Amino acid sequence: MFDVVIIGAGPVGLFCAFESGMLNMKTALIEALPEIGGQCAALYPQKPIYDIPAHPMLLAEELVSNLKKQIAPFHHEIILNTKVNYLSKKEDFFLLRSECNKEIRTRTVIIAAGGGSLIPNRPPLDHIKLFEEYGSILYSINSLEKFKDKIVVIAGGGDSAVDFAILLSKVARKIYVIHRRNRFRALDASITQMNGCERIETIIPFQLERINGHNGMMDSVIIKNIENDQLIELKTDFLIPCFGLSMDLGPIQDWGFEMNGKYIKVDNSNMMTSTLGVFAIGDVATYHGKLKFILTGFAEGALACHSAYSIVNPGLKLHFEHSTSKGIPIE
Repeated sequence: MFDVVIIGAGPVGLFCAFESGMLNMKTALIEALPEIGGQCAALYPQKPIYDIPAHPMLLAEELVSNLKKQIAPFHHEIILNTKVNYLSKKEDFFLLRSECNKEIRTRTVIIAAGGGSLIPNRPPLDHIKLFEEYGSILYSINSLEKFKDKIVVIAGGGDSAVDFAILLSKVARKIYVIHRRNRFRALDASITQMNGCERIETIIPFQLERINGHNGMMDSVIIKNIENDQLIELKTDFLIPCFGLSMDLGPIQDWGFEMNGKYIKVDNSNMMTSTLGVFAIGDVATYHGKLKFILTGFAEGALACHSAYSIVNPGLKLHFEHSTSKGIPIE
C-alpha cells in the first residue's frame, strides 16, 4: 500500500515525487513511456528551456537528469512502460489497475499526466510515413550530430520551431524556417535571436506543398506562398514539422472527474479534483487563471503533496520546515 501514487513522470511528476519524499510519504511513480521525463525526454531532449529559476538556459534532458538526481535519495518505486487503465475508490484507498492487470493500492493519487498520450500532428503530405521511417522527417531532436553541416527545413511558427532553429544553428549549414503567417508565436527574445542568426532564413507566409525524394531519402521540399500561390523548391536533408501535439487522455477522462474539455478541473487551493483524494497537476489540470509553465506545475505538485499528507495522516498536524533546515535523506 502506497501513501501516494503519481501518474506521469514528466518534470512536474518528478518534482512532485521530491515533495512527497520530503513529507516521508511512501510513493510510486507510474509512467507509460519506457523512460522518465515525459515529452522532455521522448520528444524534445535537446530543446532549450529558459524559465527555470537560477538556470538562464537548460536543455530538457538536463532538467530531467537533475530532477532524477533530486528524487534519488528517497528510493521511490518507479514503474515504467505501464499505462493505468482503471481507478476505483474503495473504503479507505484507491485501486489502480494497469493495462496488463497489475494492481496497485494507494491512499491518494496525483495525476501528472501532462496532455496524456502526445502524438505529433503530421502535415498532410504524400508518402510522409516513408520519409519518417527513413529518418528524413523528424518531430524531435535527440542528437545534434546528425545535423552537422546539413540543410534543415523547419515548418511552424511557435516556440518549438524557433527553439529548434536556434539550437540547430550551432551545427547545421543552413536552416529554413517556414511559417504560413506573417508573425511568429514564440517568445519575443527567441524570435530576435533567430532573426539575428546568419544560418537561419525565415520564409513567410509559406506552407509545405510536397516532398521530393526517393526511397525515403529527401532531396527537397516544395513550399507555396499563401497569398499568391508562388512555389519555391528548397534543397534539404531533413524536414522538422512543428505543428503541435494531439492530446489523448485515454482512460483518465472516464474516471468520473469534473472536466473542462480535455482538462481535469481542480480546486487551485489544494489541486483536488472532484474526487476526494485524487489530485491533478501540470498541463492536465485546469482552473481559473491557470498558467501552463513548468514552474507553475512544480508549485502545484507541492500543494497536492501537502494536501495528500493530510489525507494520509488524518489529525496529524504537519510541521512545516524549509528544506534548508530539514535536509534530505543521506544515501
